[in-house]
This record gives sequence, C-alpha cells and structure tokens, in this order.
Amino acid sequence: MIRVIVSGAAGRMGKSVTAKVNDAPDMQLVGKVDPMGNETMVQRLSDCKAEADVVIDFSYHEGTATLLDTAVERGLPVILCTTGHTAEELQKIREAAEKIPVFFSANMSLGVALLTRLVRLAARLFPGDAEIVETHHNRKIDAPSGTAKALAETIRRERPGSEIVCGRSGLMKRNANEIGVQSVRMGNITGIHEVFFGTDTETITLKHEAHDRGVFADGAIEAARFIVGKPAGLYDMEDYLGREEA
Repeated sequence: MIRVIVSGAAGRMGKSVTAKVNDAPDMQLVGKVDPMGNETMVQRLSDCKAEADVVIDFSYHEGTATLLDTAVERGLPVILCTTGHTAEELQKIREAAEKIPVFFSANMSLGVALLTRLVRLAARLFPGDAEIVETHHNRKIDAPSGTAKALAETIRRERPGSEIVCGRSGLMKRNANEIGVQSVRMGNITGIHEVFFGTDTETITLKHEAHDRGVFADGAIEAARFIVGKPAGLYDMEDYLGREEA
C-alpha cells in the first residue's frame, strides 16, 4: 500500500488527486497539506507527522523550496505538479533530486508526453518555422504555460542557434530562427497546446487538448506509483514512458 500525502489539498487539483488516491486500491491517503489549512489539513508539510511513502504537490511554486527541505529531511519522494518556477526554485529542485527521488514535469498528462515526442521528431526532420499556441482558462496565472515552455525547449534543443520568442507586438518581422510562443486566456478551457511547423508549401500541426483537469491527477497518481522505490534523481514523464533512443 502506497501511503500518500497531498500538498495543495484545498485547491481544485488537490481535491481531484485526493479523490483519486482515495479511490485507488493500492493507495492510502495519510495526510493533507495546504496553506489554507483547516481542521482537516495542516498548513506545512513539516506539520504533517504521518508516515508516508510519497508526497504529491499541487500547490504553488512559491512553496516548493520549503516543501523540498522537509521532504529531503524525511527522505520522502516528491511528485511536483506545479509550474512557473523561478531559476532559483529550479535550482532547488535539482539540488533536492541529488538526495531524494523528485518527479517533475511541466505537464502530468500522458498525452502531452507523447506530443513532446512527436514535436521532437518533427523539429528534427521537418524544416520551416515553428510556432506554439497555448490556450487556458482565464484564471491561469503564468504565461506562457509551463508545457508551452517545455515544448519550445524541446524544439530549441533539436535546432541549435534558435531563439524562443514569447508574444509579438508592433512592427516585428519574424526571424528565421525563432520559435514563437503565444498565449490565449479565456473562459474555462482546461488546456490546449498546438505546435505548428510550416514551410512555404506545407504545414504540420500537432495538437493536444485536455478535456478535464482530472487528466493531470491521473498522471500524478501514475507518477507516484512509478517513483516509489526509485533512487534519488530527477524524473519526468519521459522516464515514465521509457526514454526513447536518440
């Protein structure tokens, strides 16, 4: 039985993953953590004294450093499902992964992991301009999304010398080496990521659409099953799928 602590348990995604943990026959919810703590949860991971096998974090990136400090102290594997981390916070994640297993992915969806593989292949084999358009609900704070940034980085690694450009305004001619990233915020859209590769004669469009936020909770549950028992290190959805051959 995998004993799970959910961080960010009072939020929409925290509630979703909590419900899925409770429904999973091989998991047991042993603690809930949230800065908005109430009589059913504590405010900090350090306040949760339950014995656990893994922490699933759907809180905010500002709390990542503190959460990781406690996880390292207790030797707890962590599934980080937050985005928008600063350079300092990303460094903290890398440092923690030297001591504990950390599963960190910009998007916990299996479909997005497969999209990333297809984007890598297209960037490698298909010439032409690369553009990314990501669309989310009007309450999303960070832009571009962490997934869009990760997709852009995937393309950049396949195209040395390219430059990621987020948004355009005014009189700006597109440079040949640009990877354009555009953000749309409206309504209650869960998440859409579209990647376009275009030449003068043809266009390839790769698209992933999340129909329900539960897809990210599903991914977090699978990541928890995957990471328990692993040695210290930084893992992501590519590791879960099995690293493809270069």
